[in-house]
Amino acid sequence: MEKKRIELYTPKYYYTCAIAGVLACGLTHTFVTPLDLVKCRRQVDAKLYKGNFDGWSKIYRAEGFRGLYTGWGPTFIGYSFQGAAKYGFYELFKKKYTDLVGEETAHKYRTTVYLAASASAEVLADIALCPWEALKVRMQTSTVPFAKTTFEGFNKIKSQEGLSGFYKGLTPLWGRQVPYTMMKFASFERTVEFIYASLGKPKQDYNKLEQLGVSFLGGYIAGVFCAIVSHPADTLVSKLNNVKKAEGESTLALSLRLTKELGFTGMWRGLGTRVIMIGTLTALQWLIYDYVKVATGLPTTGSSGGQEKK
Repeated sequence: MEKKRIELYTPKYYYTCAIAGVLACGLTHTFVTPLDLVKCRRQVDAKLYKGNFDGWSKIYRAEGFRGLYTGWGPTFIGYSFQGAAKYGFYELFKKKYTDLVGEETAHKYRTTVYLAASASAEVLADIALCPWEALKVRMQTSTVPFAKTTFEGFNKIKSQEGLSGFYKGLTPLWGRQVPYTMMKFASFERTVEFIYASLGKPKQDYNKLEQLGVSFLGGYIAGVFCAIVSHPADTLVSKLNNVKKAEGESTLALSLRLTKELGFTGMWRGLGTRVIMIGTLTALQWLIYDYVKVATGLPTTGSSGGQEKK
């Protein structure tokens, strides 16, 4: 008996997209923890390591292999939550906004629909991510080890700073993640569309493996753009979660002070590392996300035009 396909735009469809988002974001961000670790530490202290290999070498000698994965716990938890919301709500908002303006208008201005849907999804996703991002950065950048385990660190922030300790970086996080996600989804959708147009055949004429190859390539290209657009805010988030506010100082005032201290060059510190990290990350995320969709009988993302070839 043939397995019943998941119907598009049903609760089961959005649930499947959310689960795919958990796997896409949680696993990939955890995988690149060593890159993220060196990047975050160099953003806070430019003189700490000469480069990635120097950083990994010093960390390994001092802390062993486990040290390279400092912060993997909050990374996995936070980005799993974020991935579920990011991808699930993106699909939901894309459908809602398309229905709002009509199919014809939505197709004509599809880039605007992609941007609006992804921005809306990311605003919600970051509320789930922010506490774990704060803990991750604290664990990765503190001179003295902040905590041995994820839950020890979580309880430490909770007892010392309360809720504000988890969410003081929310606005800069939105400043990093919302433009990043807008670029990630819109550039991916349009890049995939361009790839199929360049190949000369519609998407449905290619088999599943070929479509997943397009997803990977489109994801890597999108990732490079994402890294550039969001990097200054990423640097600021790293600093914010590592510096205590002065008495009576607001988050905005602290952000402005740190921006002035970092200067233009400092805000772009670590970009090369992040381009490699985000390019790889985004490519793997789209590959995993679309693999889960294909495995459950759904079409891959982008360049709509029928179901995939069997």
